[in-house]
Amino acid sequence: MFNIVLLEPRIPGNVGTIGRLAFAMNCTLHLIKPYGFGEITEKEVRRAGLDYWFDLDVREYENIEDFWSKNPLNNRHFFATTKTKQVYFDMKFEVGDYLYFGREDAGLPEDLLAKNEKNCITIPMTNSARSLNMANSVSIVAYEALRQNFKEFK
Repeated sequence: MFNIVLLEPRIPGNVGTIGRLAFAMNCTLHLIKPYGFGEITEKEVRRAGLDYWFDLDVREYENIEDFWSKNPLNNRHFFATTKTKQVYFDMKFEVGDYLYFGREDAGLPEDLLAKNEKNCITIPMTNSARSLNMANSVSIVAYEALRQNFKEFK
């Protein structure tokens, strides 16, 4: 359905939770190293992902260049950030789109955002909160993409 891309995730529980969501939505989960924890087989990842983890289409990459060599960058790649005013629900998502989310402690790299400014999206907040939990952010954006394309899956 969609491609969920986690760039250098730091919290194994978030990865497991997002994996469970990806499985439920029939999405591919792309994990780009380095991680902020050990290997992806770590028990915290599996615990949050429950038994869905073994049926999930999950792919690992050594770095962003490795990822792009297999998934070329184009206008169907969207970058979640607090550093734009372009809200996610104003975008028109299509089946097969790539939805990027950055490190929990730093977000996506500034240079990546600058090079892809037209495809940067944000989740609006009504107060001075710095950000939302990554797993929550993935859920919000991925389900909006599903909502926009739901007729194709009925």
